[in-house]
Amino acid sequence: MSSEKSHQDSASSTQPPAAVVSRAPAEKNTVRASVPRLVPRGTPLEQNHFITQGYTRFARTLQALVDPDFHPEHGSRARPGWFTFAIHASHEAGKGMLGASIARRIIDMAQGELLSSSAQVYDRVGLHGSMRQDAETLSGALDVQGLPREASAALGVLLGALNLEPLGDPRTLVSTAHRFARLFFQAPGILPLDKAEALTLTLERMLNAGNIAIFTDIGNAAEQYLAWRPTTSAVTPERVLQEFTLPGASPAESRQAFSALLDRAHQNPAPSDFGRIFPGMSSMSLVVTAFALLERARQCPGPDARDTLITVANNCFAWREQVDAVQPAFTPPSLLPGEVSRPDLALVMTPLMRLGLGSVLWKFSDYAATQQDRDYNPLTSKPTEYNWALFPDRWPALLTAFELGYQNPDALWKLPPPLIRLSQTPS
Repeated sequence: MSSEKSHQDSASSTQPPAAVVSRAPAEKNTVRASVPRLVPRGTPLEQNHFITQGYTRFARTLQALVDPDFHPEHGSRARPGWFTFAIHASHEAGKGMLGASIARRIIDMAQGELLSSSAQVYDRVGLHGSMRQDAETLSGALDVQGLPREASAALGVLLGALNLEPLGDPRTLVSTAHRFARLFFQAPGILPLDKAEALTLTLERMLNAGNIAIFTDIGNAAEQYLAWRPTTSAVTPERVLQEFTLPGASPAESRQAFSALLDRAHQNPAPSDFGRIFPGMSSMSLVVTAFALLERARQCPGPDARDTLITVANNCFAWREQVDAVQPAFTPPSLLPGEVSRPDLALVMTPLMRLGLGSVLWKFSDYAATQQDRDYNPLTSKPTEYNWALFPDRWPALLTAFELGYQNPDALWKLPPPLIRLSQTPS
C-alpha cells in the first residue's frame, strides 16, 4: 500500500456533479418497520441516497454504543465500525449509478443526431472536473478500439466515476479498453446505442442490486438488534448470544464463534478466514456474534482491547456482506435479459476500483501493486489479473481498505456530500 500521504484526496476533487431529483414530500424516515420495506421505490440514485442515509443512522447509533463520547462532528475515540465504512461504500456505488444516469442521458441525446465530439457531449450534459477528464481519457481509448463516437462518449462516463489513474500504465489502458470494447460488441442489440444501453443497464442494475441486498440484509439485522436492545435490561454479550437471534442464525454457532474469536482476537492480522475457521457455519450466525463482540468491546477497560474487538466484529459483518449478501449481484446464476455478463463487466472495472474514506482514498491498484505477479507476464499489469466479482479476489483486498480506515479513523467521519439533491415539490 502506498504511503498515507498518497491517499490524501480532497472531497471536492473526487466528487461527481450532484443530480437534482424532484419528488413529493415524504414522512421523515424512521427505523420502525423492517428495513426491506423501508427501501422506497424510485430511481437507483434515490434508493442509494436513502440507503446511505440509513447507514449513517446505524453507524452513529452503534458508534455511540462503544464510545459514549462519540460526536458526529468531532469523531470518535473508538475504531470505526462496519456501518461507518458502509456509508462510504454505498456512496461509491452511488457514483457508479450516477455515471450510468449520465451515460443514459448521452444515449438519449444521441438518438437521431450526430455528435461531433466527446467534448461537445460532455459540455451538453454539464460534466466537469476530474470526472470529465477521466471520461475523456477512457472515451478516447474506446475510439481507438473502433467504437462509434456516441457509444464511446457514453461508456467513458459510465466508468468515469472510478479511479482511472491506473490507465496511466499503457498495459492497463490497452487491456481495459480492449475488454470493454469486446464486451460492447458482444452486448445485445443491433445498433451501437442499443449495445451501450445494455452495458449501462448492467452496471446500474449490478450496483443497485448489491446496494439493496446488503442494506436489507445487514441493515435489517441492525434494525432488529437496535429494536431488541432497549427491551433488555443490563445488556451483556452473553445475553445477546442467548436471547437475540436472526433468521438463518444458529445460537449454538454464534456462541461457538464468539468463544473462538475471543481466543483469537489478538492475532495479527485479525481473524478473517471464517470459511476455514468455522466450516459450514451460517454467515448470519456471525452477524449475531458481531453484535455480541461490540457489547464486549463496550465493556473493555482500555482502548486497545476495545478496538481489537471492533476489528473482529467488522470482519464478521463484512464476511456476511461479501459471501452471501452481495455475491449474487456479481454472479447471478444466468445471464439476465438485456444485460451483458456481470462478471465480465466487473473484470473490466476491477483495476479501476476505489473507495473514498472521507479525506483518504483506497485504490485497488495500490493493493494489487503489493501482491505477487500472478502470471509473471511483463506485458500485463497486476491490477488486470483480478476480478472483483470473485470473492477470493475481492476479500483480501477489502481487508486492506479496512486497515487504511483504521489508520485514519477521523477521516471516516467526514461524511460524503449527497450525490443528489431532493427538490421538494408543493403538495
